Amino acid sequence: MRAGPEREPSGPRINDSIRSRTVRLIDADGENIGVVETLDALRKAEEAGLDLVEVSPDAVPPVAKILDYGKFKFQEQKKQAEARKKQKIVEIKEIKMRPSIDDHDYDVKMRAIKRFFEEGDKVKVTLRFRGREMAHQQLGMAVLQRVKAEVQEISKVESEPRLEGRQMVMVLAPK
Repeated sequence: MRAGPEREPSGPRINDSIRSRTVRLIDADGENIGVVETLDALRKAEEAGLDLVEVSPDAVPPVAKILDYGKFKFQEQKKQAEARKKQKIVEIKEIKMRPSIDDHDYDVKMRAIKRFFEEGDKVKVTLRFRGREMAHQQLGMAVLQRVKAEVQEISKVESEPRLEGRQMVMVLAPK
């Protein structure tokens, strides 16, 4: 039984794990010292009682900063949490209609569509045909065109009305 290969720890390299021979050093005050040997940079970090953290590993030479790694990690976590908090997941809400929809039912559905747009969600309007209604697809298209015209100031059409089997589908997104 052999152990699997050791995983490289995620996050920036710190102190002795920095592999580059030289680094562009930024001191604890945020001043650019310039390109120095990694050993010299480590010595300076040790004298300051802080860590040497590789902040930009892709640069040539890599950029390393003298700072408190625990504090740095905490700040990064706070930034990520803040970004997650501001993130809005766009959902697709579905509204189902029929070609022979009554005026009052239509108004109720339209209020729901407008509420979904205010919440920032996309709306999928599905118009279902039953039995012989398939022979009158133009009635269904007229209903979807009416919906489209009514919400054109607050939304944009993401996919035009199209027939999928026994139903006609249109997707609207908030502006």
